[in-house]
Amino acid sequence: MSNRQSDEPAEFTYRVKVGHVSANPVQVRVEADARERAGLAELWEVEAVNRLAAELQIARWKKDGVRIKGHVSGEIVQSCVVTLEPVVSAIEQEIDQIFVPEGSKLARIVLDGAGEMVLDPDGPDLPETFVGDTIDAGALIAEFAALDIDPYPKKPGVQFAGHIESEPEEEKKPSPFAVLKDWKKD
Repeated sequence: MSNRQSDEPAEFTYRVKVGHVSANPVQVRVEADARERAGLAELWEVEAVNRLAAELQIARWKKDGVRIKGHVSGEIVQSCVVTLEPVVSAIEQEIDQIFVPEGSKLARIVLDGAGEMVLDPDGPDLPETFVGDTIDAGALIAEFAALDIDPYPKKPGVQFAGHIESEPEEEKKPSPFAVLKDWKKD
């Protein structure tokens, strides 16, 4: 995940001031407006984003980190890969992301004796880092929503007929080993 800098334009933003986040979780509902949905549709290369919203819980994590947890839901319109007709798809994703300041000891990557990274595939993700005093929760929502987009949407009930090759000719090609049959050793 990448955290955008404040001077870069974002399709969907919701800035969280790290200094205002307390240890008690705060419930927040975030929803994209028409301009943001149009920007996301262009970014995701879909026909339209009808709805994108998130119910988030934002709280302090350890000393200087922030944990954003919640649920993202939405609705997008894509083109069917078979018929090119519009297909409406739902987006449902869970968010559980921890952010720590750049340079924090909590963001260090653990190395083994050989200098290789130690990652547990079933364990939690490494914390993301942020610069300054703001985290863009909107960009986080958009990234998690994008993970749920079907790259090959199909209209229900539509089958891909497949490619039909022309009938093979009856003439049989000679085997490349046929010339070896005459090379018998006496």
